[in-house]
Formats: sequence, structure tokens, C-alpha cells
Amino acid sequence: MRTPCSLMGTRAPSTTFVKTWGDRASPKEVEIFMVGPIVTLEKIPRLDTTNSSVDIDLIGITKNNNETRSAAVAFMSYNTMENLLKPDFFNTSDDTIKTMMSTVISATLPKTTNTKLTKPVNFTLKHIREFDPSGSLSCVYWNISEWIVDGCSVLETNSSYTVCSCVHLSTFALIMQTSRQSKSDSLLDVLNLVCVIVGLVFFSLALLTFALCQWSPGVNNVARINICISLLLAHLLFLLTQQFLSLIHPHQVLCAVISGVLHFLFLSGFMWMFIEALMLFICVKNLSQISSNNRVLSNGFLCVIGYTVPLVVVAVSAAVDHKGYGSEMCWIKIDKGFIWTFLGPVCMILTSNTILFIKIIMILNSTLTNLNAEVSHVKQTKIMVFKTLAQFVVLGCSWILGFFTNDRRKLEILFLILNSQQGTFIFLIYCVLNKEIRQQYRKFFRCLCCGRKQH
Repeated sequence: MRTPCSLMGTRAPSTTFVKTWGDRASPKEVEIFMVGPIVTLEKIPRLDTTNSSVDIDLIGITKNNNETRSAAVAFMSYNTMENLLKPDFFNTSDDTIKTMMSTVISATLPKTTNTKLTKPVNFTLKHIREFDPSGSLSCVYWNISEWIVDGCSVLETNSSYTVCSCVHLSTFALIMQTSRQSKSDSLLDVLNLVCVIVGLVFFSLALLTFALCQWSPGVNNVARINICISLLLAHLLFLLTQQFLSLIHPHQVLCAVISGVLHFLFLSGFMWMFIEALMLFICVKNLSQISSNNRVLSNGFLCVIGYTVPLVVVAVSAAVDHKGYGSEMCWIKIDKGFIWTFLGPVCMILTSNTILFIKIIMILNSTLTNLNAEVSHVKQTKIMVFKTLAQFVVLGCSWILGFFTNDRRKLEILFLILNSQQGTFIFLIYCVLNKEIRQQYRKFFRCLCCGRKQH
């Protein structure tokens, strides 16, 4: 397909003009810009194709051609050339996976006597595939039978495009190198899948127990229930997203929405962790049931705090920079510090919980030592506090480990197991280790067995 000629400057035969062949559906797009002896431009405009553009000092090249006082540049983009000039022709010493990140482009100076460049040429190449932040980008040009980097360098890059600077003209492309996934990484993925599924099962069992079993009037499970709900939905959504990432990620809006929902759900889980620690602190300080403080910390008030604060954080984050959502994993992007919209509140909550934990230990040490009560009452109090503190420690420590797992496989595995099994610990501590709940379990299974025998 050929488009009409576009004129720039005056219409004299020696003026500047551009001709373009091709369109988005064409396998090749061509931009030609010519400068004649009579030109009023100080700099030619950028030459653009669908997925690339070029900035070249054609005015300076024209001045170097003393005889003709003219120069021309032809800029071509080949939409299917990567199938022929494959990224595997980029020979490096590292055993990496090579991915073509741009269309193949070419720039020449036709009908130009002196083709020496006065300045480096800058090519802006749009990424045509998903960018991996852990990968290494190389601006390369084709030399007889292989891609090489001589004379080219990466000037600027982000998740959407890369600017290459070259001191010569040729056929160019952008290639990304990523490390091959090791067997240990594959095993880690399998372990992650199994652990998350097991954790989801125990989250569900804990919720069913909280909902269906009869609890003593003095027990307030509102924080535990909402921890289970928030983290169950967060882990389930994250698991499904990773399993169908290849289908979800091309839809940028959907990917950004999912990352925003995950941001909200995980922050809600941490907020309810803080509420649980705060309620424990009040209970231990007063050595009375939490229900006695319902006037101050009613369930309705707690629900408002537990979900409104995370919602405000996500809403403000999206209003400030909505492009921070929707990374390659459909999570929060780590560039420009946007990840701190999640890590910031998490660090504050973990710090607060640690302070509350220390105060609780100090109060228990002082109060239980001087408590003049029956041994059975003291024992019951210790068991109740132990259960809550065990949950608090597990939920807090599992995320604290996340700050120290960089390239440490053992810590990664430990973090993965503890983080995915929060539901398991909640179920064990508050359901299985609760004598009254165990009796209700036995009663339920007896009725179930009797019902089967009758049938």
C-alpha cells in the first residue's frame, strides 16, 4: 500500500519531503526524508513507524556534502523479519534465553555522497513482547551472519520502550537475554502451588469452623474471620492469576484491576492482623474477655477500620499513579518506588505488632507472676494467650522473612511455607487446640457416621 506524499517547507524541487510506504498491516514500513540545498529547518522531525522511530542529524550530514548540499535518509521497519534474522544469531558466552523485543529496523543514507554521521543516531524501539525486569537488553545490528553490539548502546529503557544510540547505520534490533529457569526454580514453583492449595483448604476449614461451631460468649473471632476471608481471597486470586497469566496479561486493564484488588486484599489481611494484636493487647492488659470492650471496639467499628483504611490507601495510590498497577506478574510495579504503597503500610503494621508483642510479654510476665488465682485459671489464661501470640508471631514473622530472601533459597522456601500456611496455623491454634471445638467435631462426626449406618 502506498500513501500520498507529504510535503514539508516550500514546494521547490530542492526542498525537504517525506514519502511513506506501508501501514500497520504491511510487512514493511518505509519513511524517506530528503534535504536539498534550500532548506529552512534547523532539525528534521523524527521519522516514525508503528513500532519504532529514529532521530538523525540529517542537516549536519547535508552540510558535510559540499558538492550536492543534499542528503536523504531511508528508515524501514520490517514487521516479520525477526522470523528470518532470529535472536539466536546473537552469540554470547552466557547460556541465556534470547527474545526479540522489537521489530527489525534499517536506516541508510541513499543518494548521499558523504555518509559520515555527525552525531550518534537514536532509535526508539517499542517493546513488542513482555519485558522482564530481570532480563538484559542489548541494542544490536546485523553483521553478515550474526547480531553484534559494536557501536550501539542502550540509552534509555522502561517497561514499554528502549532508546538505542548507534554511531553508524545498518539493520538494528533489540534483544533481551534472560536466565534459563533451573530445576530448583521449577521445584519451587511446584512447592508454591502445593503449599498455597493446602493453605486455602485450611483457610476454608477455619472459616467453616468459625461460622458453624458454637463459641463461648466471651470469644470474639471477628478479626480472625476477616483475616481468613482477606487472605483466602488474596491467595486464591493470586494463584489463579499466575496459572492463567498468559491469557490475562495481554489485557492491560484487567491486569491492572487484578493487581489493585490484590493490593487491597493483602493490605486488609495485614490491617486485621494489627486489629487482632491490638485486641489481644487490650485483653491481656485487662485480663478480661474481649467482649467487655465491645462499646469501644464493636464489630461494626472494627470492620469499618479493617477495610476502609486499605481501601483509602489503594484509592490514593491509583489516583496518584494508576500506571503503577499491572506489572508483568499482574502485581504492583517496582519501578518509581510504587511498590512502597504496599511495603510502607506493611512495615508500619509489622513494627506496631512487634511493639505490641513486646508489651504483651512484659504485661504477662508481671501479671501472671503476681496473680493470686486458682492454678486452673492461670493455666487457662496462659493457653489462651499462647494461642493468640502463636498466631501473631507466625503471621508477622512469615512476612518479615520476605525482606531477607534475596537469592537465599532456604529462606525463600521457609518464607513460602510459612506465608502460605497462615490458614493452617489459624485452624490448628483456634480450632483443633480448642477443647470445646474438638468436642463439637466429635459430635459432628458421630452424627455423620450414624447417618451413614442408618442408610
